[in-house]
Amino acid sequence: MEEKDVKEAPVEQTEKTSKKKKENPLQKKIEELDDKLSREHDSYVRLYAEFETYRRRTAEEKLALVSSAAADTIKGLLPVLDDCERALKILENSSDDAAREGTSLIYTKLMEYLKSRGLSPIEAMGQKFDTDFHEAVTQFPAPSEDLKGMVIDVVQTGYLLNGKILRYAKVVVGA
Repeated sequence: MEEKDVKEAPVEQTEKTSKKKKENPLQKKIEELDDKLSREHDSYVRLYAEFETYRRRTAEEKLALVSSAAADTIKGLLPVLDDCERALKILENSSDDAAREGTSLIYTKLMEYLKSRGLSPIEAMGQKFDTDFHEAVTQFPAPSEDLKGMVIDVVQTGYLLNGKILRYAKVVVGA
């Protein structure tokens, strides 16, 4: 019996080594496939992130394009608004009530529409001169000390569009 035990022991070892040899190539193949899957997943995630960035950037560019087009359109309407303001000043002393009412109505409707689109006038008269909002056309000797560095007269009204300067207010500053 001892001979049988001795003979069986090498057979068992060869079976184990052949199993290891079989498992080893399979294990190696599993690891390769797992590594390949990991790389593919990483590539997918990166591509998805790039696409999301592209989509967000193009959406922002579209919004900026629409916004700039609206700003250009409103900027083109500002001379009409200025003409209405001048006409109202002239018609204040006129005896023609119909012309005054008509001009006032047109100005009010235009201004309300532009305000609904984000336009707001820059309040300049009597304010301290601020280069962020005002453009000094000229300086004029101030009638009193408290008017030095203040806006004495507004030559052209300035406007903000959604908080950004659309046109600076052209003013006369007390010196």
